[in-house]
Amino acid sequence: MKITRVQKEQGVSLLKVVVDEKDYGESVEKMLHDYKRKANIPGFRPGMVPMGIIRKMYGKGVVAEQSYRIASNSVFEYLQKENIDYVGDVIPAEEQGAFDFDNGTEFEFIFEIGEAPKYDVKLTAKDKLTYHKIKIDKKMHASFLDNYLRRYGRLVEVDKVKKDEALTVTLDNGDLRVEDAYVGLISMNDEERKPWIGKKVGYKTTINVNEMYKTPSQRAAMLHVKEEELEGINPQFELEITKIRQFANPEINEEFFKTAFPEGNVKTAEELDAYIDAQIDSETKRESDYLFAGTVRNFMLEKAALQMPVEFLKRWLFTINEGKFSMEEIEKDFDAFVKMFSWNYIQKQIITAEKLTVTTAEAEQEAKEFAAMQFAQYGMPNAPEEMLANFVKSILENKEQNQKIYEKLYEQKVVEYIKSKVKVTEKAVSAADFAELAREL
Repeated sequence: MKITRVQKEQGVSLLKVVVDEKDYGESVEKMLHDYKRKANIPGFRPGMVPMGIIRKMYGKGVVAEQSYRIASNSVFEYLQKENIDYVGDVIPAEEQGAFDFDNGTEFEFIFEIGEAPKYDVKLTAKDKLTYHKIKIDKKMHASFLDNYLRRYGRLVEVDKVKKDEALTVTLDNGDLRVEDAYVGLISMNDEERKPWIGKKVGYKTTINVNEMYKTPSQRAAMLHVKEEELEGINPQFELEITKIRQFANPEINEEFFKTAFPEGNVKTAEELDAYIDAQIDSETKRESDYLFAGTVRNFMLEKAALQMPVEFLKRWLFTINEGKFSMEEIEKDFDAFVKMFSWNYIQKQIITAEKLTVTTAEAEQEAKEFAAMQFAQYGMPNAPEEMLANFVKSILENKEQNQKIYEKLYEQKVVEYIKSKVKVTEKAVSAADFAELAREL
């Protein structure tokens, strides 16, 4: 077997592999004998089909398969032996010629590799980055406090509709009368809510329930019927508001503190304000860390100035996707792809050089925090440990989610490593300015 490496273009090599009968002959004979043993051909007992027939039926395909397999394997062995680093994967070259498997015994396979760019970045305190924090202002504090208090609030009756109240109404279309039907303005957008603003108890109007609620489940719930019973019901109803209720926050008193903080860690309005600010800090820190990770990524991409084999990467993407995307579609999103591909390559260099690792315990903790956040979004801020443990188990057993967990943790370690090597200045900015920085990134 003979392997020759030829430079095709900057950052791209062709590997020409010549294989002949002495390279693939033994594996071909083994596979043909296996076919003979398993062949089920009319007129012959199992295992008794003449080898000449087997060779005629399968020989060409087996030679093609085995010669390619041997050539492909030899390429990877060659790359490893010669310590040649490459990006993407080895793909068949466009320069590949035709094969004559009917008459030939020697075949040349041509493969293409994208050569890995040189990475040589030295980080010092002369390199400067900014870590942006969001300032906690009165409006932000009030919003977080209101959202927190709503968990312990209650509905109280009011005189008229102001914004997103809950309405109790009577519906009547002559055939069907529904007492205590519910209309939740909070689930409507501003335009849908507009006709109700200012209305009082006793207000009457005509509605079409099909227009008010688009889904059968919503209409069925409103009319107190099953979904299958909706058909045949006249959707035009006379509506009368019988009750208007508004969500009210609880009074901040001793009873509230005992309910919201049974551990006794918050007992006064001042301590509650400090607790809310700590919650905001925790919430905004995730956003700051995310922005900083993006800042680090862009900084490292610029500093490393990697010369990726872009044309090869386009061909590689086209090949591995097996025609799912046209070259035009690949071109469209290629800049974003090569940016993330390059950042992943930089991370790989740092992880290898600095021997960074992610432990199972760290992955489990990250999955637990993700699970707790998911439960909190669904109104369970203090999910039981057993429930969290089961959710963590399902996350880590899912191959895709498991990979995302580890990728996130490795990126955090890379960012922390870079942060430790450069000078980082912390800067507090308004929420609006922070949002603008995030958009620019």
